[in-house]
Amino acid sequence: MAQSYTVPLRTVVEEQGFTLLHTSEDYEQAQVGTADLNRPGLQLAGYYDYFDPHRIQIIGCVETTYMERFSAYDRRAMFEAFMKYPIAGLVICHGMDPFPECMEMAEKYDRNVFLSREDTSKLMARLIASLSTHLAPRITIHGVLVEIFGEGVLITGDSGVGKSETALELIKRGHRLVADDAVEIRRPGSSTLLGNAPEMIRYYMELRGIGVINARQIYGVGAVKPENQIDLVVNLEPWDEGKAYDRLGLGTDYEEILGVRIPKVTIPVRPGRNLAVILELAAMYIRQKNMGFIAAQTLAEEHDRMINNGGF
Repeated sequence: MAQSYTVPLRTVVEEQGFTLLHTSEDYEQAQVGTADLNRPGLQLAGYYDYFDPHRIQIIGCVETTYMERFSAYDRRAMFEAFMKYPIAGLVICHGMDPFPECMEMAEKYDRNVFLSREDTSKLMARLIASLSTHLAPRITIHGVLVEIFGEGVLITGDSGVGKSETALELIKRGHRLVADDAVEIRRPGSSTLLGNAPEMIRYYMELRGIGVINARQIYGVGAVKPENQIDLVVNLEPWDEGKAYDRLGLGTDYEEILGVRIPKVTIPVRPGRNLAVILELAAMYIRQKNMGFIAAQTLAEEHDRMINNGGF
């Protein structure tokens, strides 16, 4: 069974800049466990089948103008029926003044009510994106994540193979560190992986013989990045003379992480190889592949053309 995650309601409120109109006693401990939202127009009209109160509820101009048609007595009954449910929170958009009957029932049933000055559609899009990120499936793996020419490169391999040293050289060449040693990976969408470092060790690097350093303090804020999409997995392994390594690049290997297939290359390590330059090339190469250009395929086609024309 897939693990489910939650995000503190307070975190969502602070990120979105909501104004607090009424908070429940358990507001500090309240959690949100779904990225789905609900506009309770049908509920305020009396239809509660398939109603999920654990979603954040959004009221916009449509719901407000609908309720303006009713008397205060009717609105009180509508909001009482609605607030009886343990809703995660109610957000009123466009900076509209809440109905007195809404605030009355919020106090009676101790519900969270917030105000946003955003347009309803824009708020919902932003809120769904934020909740999807917070609640995404996740995993922590051993590796290093760096941004190279805008591509997120996850470096994996056994301890001591040179991952951190390679990342350090990449930082010196103008690229950015996202995470060293432990990479937290989340899947906010069906085909997207985002990586970041655990809060405690963010921007720290361990270098054998030196110790622990803080990359941001030494190289500046331009050398680090809090989060990045993962576009390529590079596995470093000690050079094995008996192993046949890919020399053409016609095929593509993949690493599956959280159900998402990410292109993967394996780079053998031995003294004298400039791994930072090779990883720069790998990042540019995978970008070219994504744009439809494969050098080995072009070479093979040129080779076949020359044979067919009696060349060489």
